[in-house]
Amino acid sequence: MAGHPQEGVIKFSLDHQASALPGWADIHDIQAWFLRCRELDLIGQHPERYAGAAYGNISQRAEAGFLITGTQTGGKPRLAKTDICWVQQIDLDKNQLQSSGPAEPSSESMTHDQVYRYLPEVNFVIHVHSKPLWEQAEKLDLAITSPLAEYGTPEMAHEVERLLEDPEVAQAGVFSMGGHEDGIVVFGRDAAQAGKRLETQFARVR
Repeated sequence: MAGHPQEGVIKFSLDHQASALPGWADIHDIQAWFLRCRELDLIGQHPERYAGAAYGNISQRAEAGFLITGTQTGGKPRLAKTDICWVQQIDLDKNQLQSSGPAEPSSESMTHDQVYRYLPEVNFVIHVHSKPLWEQAEKLDLAITSPLAEYGTPEMAHEVERLLEDPEVAQAGVFSMGGHEDGIVVFGRDAAQAGKRLETQFARVR
């Protein structure tokens, strides 16, 4: 699957209104964990990986919807407000997403939305790419979505829903994306918990 040409491509119908982020948008935690993930090469961009597409994204719950890093921002050295999108509404059945902000949303927005939808206590989600974690997911006893469900699709979103129905998965705050090469998702009640879970999992294979 290496160098898959569809990596990073938005697969949903997008209704996006270009605008500034609302005044309430505080992206400090997103920026901080983006830098940490870049240091660990869990978010980034390399010409020899995924056909050169950027990988990884971070979101945080908002009063309505959630803020998420924009599509193809993983290769940036740091994030500015112009790199963030506000996802306001998702219609999974119609495969449609409504958003606004200076950047268009990550192709993984539907996966983030499912976590927020089914776990009201979760306020921060980090999606990274880690080949060691992904390849050893079964050995490490991580929950895994079906390899037939591609990233950014309703099928993947339904797979996430299936996993989150298991209280142990919801409590662990991590799962592997079987149909998305190297894809790992962690989440928590806040940025600190999600980040700690990420570093704990990464340390298991480092």
